[in-house]
Amino acid sequence: MSTPTPRLPTYFVSHGGGPWPWMKAEMGDTYAKLEAALADMPRQIGGKPRAILMVSAHWERPGFTVQAHPRPPMVYDYGGFPPHTYSVRYDAPGDPALAQRVLGLLQAAGLPAALDAERGYDHGMFSPMKAIYPEADVPVVQLSLKKGLDPAEHLALGRALAPLRDEGVLIIGSGLSYHNLRAFGPQAAAPSRAFDDWLQQAVVHGTPTERTQRLIDWAQAPAARIAHPREEHLLPLMVAVGAAEAEAGHCVYHESAFMGGLTVSSFRFGAPAVG
Repeated sequence: MSTPTPRLPTYFVSHGGGPWPWMKAEMGDTYAKLEAALADMPRQIGGKPRAILMVSAHWERPGFTVQAHPRPPMVYDYGGFPPHTYSVRYDAPGDPALAQRVLGLLQAAGLPAALDAERGYDHGMFSPMKAIYPEADVPVVQLSLKKGLDPAEHLALGRALAPLRDEGVLIIGSGLSYHNLRAFGPQAAAPSRAFDDWLQQAVVHGTPTERTQRLIDWAQAPAARIAHPREEHLLPLMVAVGAAEAEAGHCVYHESAFMGGLTVSSFRFGAPAVG
């Protein structure tokens, strides 16, 4: 008799800036805490999942779109970084069968869905994945956000994806808990802290019903539109929550002096496989 696959938790990770894992010589220990938190995820889930479904802040489509390329190319969707970062590789395989499974789940839930057989991996995927599974030996499928960035729609997306957690698929929402490129550094200390304080209360404390409603109404949070002038880096959180809507949230990464003064966090939803 085969051993049942344990239910995997879901994650929302703050993925950092650009191709940071390939810039340690230039950036020193700026990303040390984030890298350590990402690298601890395999321990928390007890090893390697069958595959990863990654919802990245850096891909939006009119409807939810699933990456179906068997060997996705690289998408260097950033500017102003050192020349060598435009030839970095993260050669994880895709998983067309998983893409079809995701498509079926979304269609069954009545959500607009399509496949994209050409789309490559963007840095919202490959930067955190370089820290999580540096050998690129776990298949990864990306899933887009839906234009309009409606939080309720992305919570519904997570609900539709929840069965994957019992099928060995790790669901990761990749964004940033604070994302205002015009307000980094010391000027961002107060608003990023205020928004993060609200986020901790909304995500970690209170009932699941309260959490869902707070996330739908996130724009009413303190400093919300300073933290996220445009919310594409927050919406992956909604997907991770929706896929584990009745389960507890835990802060798995937090620092208050990131990039010169930012308060940033990452979260896990559901129990880890190990303590």
